[in-house]
Amino acid sequence: MKWLYRIIFLPALLIASPYYLWRMFRRGGYREDFGQRLGLFPHLPPKDSSRRRLWIQAVSVGEVQAIGPLLRGLKHSGKTEVVLTTTTSTGYRLARELYADLCLKIGLFPIDFWPCSHIAWGRILPDCVVLTEGEIWPEHLGHAERRHVPALLINARLSDKSFRRHQKFNWFTKSLVKKFSWIGAGSEEDAIRLEKVGASADRIQVTGNLKFDVPSSGPLSAFDKSKQRESLGFGNNPETIVILGSSTWSGEETLLLETLKELRNSSIDARLLLVPRHAERRDSLMKEIRQSGFSFHQRSVNGTTAPANTIIHLADTTGELRQLTPLADFAFCGKSLPPHEGGQTPLDCAASGVPMVYGPNMTNFREICRGLESIGAATKTPDASSAQKALVSLALDTKKRLQQSQSAVLWHEKNRGATERTLQKLLS
Repeated sequence: MKWLYRIIFLPALLIASPYYLWRMFRRGGYREDFGQRLGLFPHLPPKDSSRRRLWIQAVSVGEVQAIGPLLRGLKHSGKTEVVLTTTTSTGYRLARELYADLCLKIGLFPIDFWPCSHIAWGRILPDCVVLTEGEIWPEHLGHAERRHVPALLINARLSDKSFRRHQKFNWFTKSLVKKFSWIGAGSEEDAIRLEKVGASADRIQVTGNLKFDVPSSGPLSAFDKSKQRESLGFGNNPETIVILGSSTWSGEETLLLETLKELRNSSIDARLLLVPRHAERRDSLMKEIRQSGFSFHQRSVNGTTAPANTIIHLADTTGELRQLTPLADFAFCGKSLPPHEGGQTPLDCAASGVPMVYGPNMTNFREICRGLESIGAATKTPDASSAQKALVSLALDTKKRLQQSQSAVLWHEKNRGATERTLQKLLS
């Protein structure tokens, strides 16, 4: 089976390369340390016999942020040294900014093709490899098996799309998931799905979602909130309503601009803090914002401090969503309206006590959303029109916003603890 994968991999890579080259050009940053993607990882210091060398792979920004508390726990234990790799250029930059003092080395994950993987393995020489969420790399896992190195999957989850794909090729997936010596599932539903695609039930433990344990300032005090809103250009009027577009995708900004217009036409001092999922869409977004006629501030061009009386603050930057979220009165979670599917995480809003509205397609966070909806901390809507009505309703109902905020914070606190459970396994 490994030979079938190797035979198929190269032509598949060649076919897909135009798309990935286009993404590299559009997003930028992929040229940096590109040799590491070919396996040319920097040579590391000799291994310390008193410490296990863990090779942890976290794909992108979300996964990189989620493992922060885990990395700190590993460092504090003194029993391990961590080599952290990422796949995306943004994840790579963020990892180096956040964790340089916690890791032996931070680099880029090699292309999962035998020569590249073989070279990287020969340079890193891990005692244990750790993959995150839904990563199942055949060549990487094959090296672990041949070298008798345990492979662990942490914060494991299978989205609807991934689950369908793995079921379709179950004969292949089953051979891979059985290579994991332990799987820490993010939820009961994920554990069931992993077992259905071939993982051994006795190797699965429901640890919970690591993202609950990412440090958060929680809800801000009225003073801090007012002060920071001033820097966004929104003033310090307690009657001002700030709507957050959290990781929005194409078309969802139109909904938010229409909501903003409806509220302001009703003499409500509403402002829009817009954080698109992909900053490279800024040109098309700026065109739409200009057409709205509202005053705006573009964060990537004009800096973090906006002039007074700004109506729309476009935060077209990377890695700032978590610190901006607590400044909102309520939010719309992106990638949740058709034709988009999967959703963006609602956890930042929950941790900050920000009530949220989203469309019907939050499938990547189904269990989380179910929990939020059950306590009245979030509103699921069937379409854009209903989402707009729900947002307007929240703007007009201060009491409801307060209730949802308090419920979200309590729910978030109750679901913490995944880091400690995962850490126990990594150190055992």
